[in-house]
Amino acid sequence: MDIKTLSGSALSYLGDAIFTLKVREFYLEHNYRTPGSLQQMTARYNSAAGQRKAYERMDREGFFTADELEVFKRGRNDISHIPASSDLVTYEIASGLEAICGYLYLMDQDRMNEVFDEIFKGGIENE
Repeated sequence: MDIKTLSGSALSYLGDAIFTLKVREFYLEHNYRTPGSLQQMTARYNSAAGQRKAYERMDREGFFTADELEVFKRGRNDISHIPASSDLVTYEIASGLEAICGYLYLMDQDRMNEVFDEIFKGGIENE
């Protein structure tokens, strides 16, 4: 598979799964065990609004590499629909961050883990 030729939506699709897994692991590591609390807590990161919040904080800090920002643009620009629970800009940003996650999962899992470490610097509340 030539990763560089994957569409932004394909990278976002994979990144969504990776993002969900990493967020669930994060909350389990912080002793959230009941289904209700897990669902409520994970939405702080694993939602378009939560992903936008994490991305914008990291972007302000200049965290992403030029290659990652290029992948972000591919994911952001390759959306086919907008869910009713989100707005266009929020969904584009979330899709772009998911594309970065999918790309790094395939290319450089050490860097992917650095990205998630930085994402989770927002703490339990994604502040």
